[in-house]
Amino acid sequence: MTAGLGVAAVLTPSLLGCATPEASDTVRRDVQRTLDARAAAVLAHDETAYLAHLAPEITGLYAEERRQFRNLADVPLRSWTYRVVDVDRSGEQVTAHVELRYRLAGYDHAPVTSQRQVRLGKRHGRWRVTADDPAEGSAQQLWQQGRVRVVHGKRSLVLGVDQNADRLKALADRADRAVPAVSDAWPSPWPRRVVVLAPASVEALGALLGAPAAGYRGIAAVTTGETGRAGAVPADRILVNPSAYTVLSDFGQDAVLTHETAHVATRAYTSQATPMWLSEGFADWVAYRGTGRTASQTAPELQRAVRRGAVPAVLPRDGEFSFGADADGLARAYEGGWLACELIAERWGERGLTGFYRAVGAGRTRAGAIERALVDQFGMTLELFTVQWRAYLRERLGG
Repeated sequence: MTAGLGVAAVLTPSLLGCATPEASDTVRRDVQRTLDARAAAVLAHDETAYLAHLAPEITGLYAEERRQFRNLADVPLRSWTYRVVDVDRSGEQVTAHVELRYRLAGYDHAPVTSQRQVRLGKRHGRWRVTADDPAEGSAQQLWQQGRVRVVHGKRSLVLGVDQNADRLKALADRADRAVPAVSDAWPSPWPRRVVVLAPASVEALGALLGAPAAGYRGIAAVTTGETGRAGAVPADRILVNPSAYTVLSDFGQDAVLTHETAHVATRAYTSQATPMWLSEGFADWVAYRGTGRTASQTAPELQRAVRRGAVPAVLPRDGEFSFGADADGLARAYEGGWLACELIAERWGERGLTGFYRAVGAGRTRAGAIERALVDQFGMTLELFTVQWRAYLRERLGG
């Protein structure tokens, strides 16, 4: 009986059809070679080679992949690679969990990464793609939404879908003005170039962000990118919400793009330790710097609160910056962050503000980061700074 059980245990993997580690490695290498060939075809603009790796019997696949390939035609790609992370095989079918990594020529020092789920079937000894979709929870890419139109600015690259050339050129012009304005306020190194994406609708914007569109209806633009240390930060994208951005005045549109460009500039110095009031307040401070706007013009919602005696007790919390939050409360949070940065720049100078921003971002965790930076940079506690900020709100908004 014992010997029989031992034989059964040895035979079970082959009887059940389970792949051995060696077989799995072979499949993974074969799938990687197929995807490497597709990547090379993208960079070579070789449509025939790109489509040659599709399973011809899948209805609609050829037309959809050809459409997406042509949507990319004008996008200036520096690199385009696939990395097979894992494969799940069932007979002659494979589901590959894949990272797509790409860079835009002249703009991206690090790649954008997109998680993909690629299905393949074996036909006549070759693995052919039967589906290529975003992984669950991942965002769309712009070329999946339509033909990408490209406008090159002096310091910007604008990519749009279903947008006319004049609108994209206007975005590039504003981004070109935003870059030097941000560089003048932020002395630390940054690429001094930005990429702006202009999707066709707020629904398309939500798809690019991998989030419900409802949370972004009132937001004119948003910047994507991961926080990190200098030199290790993935590429940033400024995404414009056409429905909210186009109704803004010229000043408003300039301010929005300058704000978002400030996020691009400070990304490498922003970390988990940086509170939203500082990152958003600093971006607003840069956007309004030198414009001559009064506090009443810039912080109307917070002014109404101050004048009715509802001065905030503490600096804005991260949750108050949620896009799905109450619109008036969201405005007060941004305005409170802006005035906190105004206070620092007024009392300790602009270099004091930028130095404080870097000092906070150098922290590894949120706990204690603001407190340490306030003591190190200005010799004061968070409690004392909050008292001074509340008095500053009354001074600037209470009249």
